[in-house]
Amino acid sequence: METLISCCCFFSIFAALKIEQENTMGIGMQILGFMASLTFLVVTHELGHFTFAKIFKTRVDQFYVFFNPGFSIMKMKRFGGKMHFKFFTTKTPEEWNQYPENTEWGLGWLPLGGYCSINGMVDETTKASDLSEDVHDYEFRAKPAWQRLLIISGGVLVNFLSAIIIYIAICFHWGQEYIPLENARYGLEFSQEMQDAGFQNGDKVLLVDSMSPKTLGDFANDMLLENVKTVTVERNGEQVVLTIPKTLARKVVGAGTGSLFCNYRIPFVIDSVMPGSKAQAAGLQRGDSLVSVNDSLTFCFFDYKRAFDNHKGEAMQVSFYRGDSLYSATVTPDSAGMIGVSYKQPYEYFGTVKETFGFFESIPKGISMGFKTLADYVKQFKIVFTREGATQLGSFLTIGSIFPKVWDWYRFWNMTALLGIILAFMNIIPIPGLDGGYLLFILVEMITGRKPNDKFLGIANTIGFVLLIALMVYAMGLDIRRFFF
Repeated sequence: METLISCCCFFSIFAALKIEQENTMGIGMQILGFMASLTFLVVTHELGHFTFAKIFKTRVDQFYVFFNPGFSIMKMKRFGGKMHFKFFTTKTPEEWNQYPENTEWGLGWLPLGGYCSINGMVDETTKASDLSEDVHDYEFRAKPAWQRLLIISGGVLVNFLSAIIIYIAICFHWGQEYIPLENARYGLEFSQEMQDAGFQNGDKVLLVDSMSPKTLGDFANDMLLENVKTVTVERNGEQVVLTIPKTLARKVVGAGTGSLFCNYRIPFVIDSVMPGSKAQAAGLQRGDSLVSVNDSLTFCFFDYKRAFDNHKGEAMQVSFYRGDSLYSATVTPDSAGMIGVSYKQPYEYFGTVKETFGFFESIPKGISMGFKTLADYVKQFKIVFTREGATQLGSFLTIGSIFPKVWDWYRFWNMTALLGIILAFMNIIPIPGLDGGYLLFILVEMITGRKPNDKFLGIANTIGFVLLIALMVYAMGLDIRRFFF
């Protein structure tokens, strides 16, 4: 069985906020985090297939982390009472072929997934014509349908269970920390699509339909994934009820604004200044609180961000408080609309609430988080299969971009659990070439009592694989345009 992660095109509704510091080390840390997560997911997925195959005494010819077209970085096989290794090799030594009952383990060079080659199974690497006419009891095709069903579903099952275990561990070790939405005393900042629906910057969200959202994430989730009819906000000390258009979620997703479609409205207080930056040249310092730009009184960080974006390379006059004194300076945003500062984050203004869980409390909480994550991801598909949703598909670049630029174990394991659930769900979809395609054919066999022809399975898998590759190429093209143009 192959795991082609890039075919699991990740539909990212909540894109990470872009901060102003971009550095090579940060991007390198994102790549490291993504590769570590990918390796974990590939290994656990394929171990699921491998474990069930071994339980039912089915031979596994090869087990590879990453693909190895042309050559392998490393391969090993146990025989003669010891483990034998080969590095950077293009061929398997003839001696190794004398022990077909033992699995060849390997590390490929192409980090797009991995595979577990099960003997007697028609897939992307094995054609029906490659199988011998004699069927042996150790082959996949010789096993009863219920055993084949478990072997195929093993990868998805282990990915989902791994995600559940990770969520349980996160709850036990870190707990949950969040900013209560009711603490957002400056209200929220909304994208143009949200403003077109009736929201105004500074609105404080009170109710979504009849429920009070606990966090900003809950509110964003409701607006995009639920069929929200009304939102009650506090505006200028009064309650206002907004009727939400049915097309709002599609418009927000189509705009590609990510998490910026709603965010905390906060002042622009500088947290740090990058050496050699435009801000340093202008004399700005940590702790400075910006209050106007070009003689226009401005409160919110996003107002400055828009002003800098609209005046790239132009000198701008900013006023700011340093302590109790008011100063002004001239700053020139660079070609990306950046001035080279980081700003104080929302939790520094609004505080957080932390929930802790004992070991036994963590178990139901982690299970609940896993199933909620799965349910939310499934709900996204009502948007994915729209014109707007199709424009937000993403490949490895999108997935990698949501990993933090500074190593953070909490965020790493959160992302790994999320991607594990995504991988499990995407693989269960009944498309030939994915686990779900094999499961569909096996279920048909169990219901009808007729096993699909091996040649038919080969053709179906080839067609499915080509379609998945086409989808991957399409998503990669969107990512290239999104990140580089």
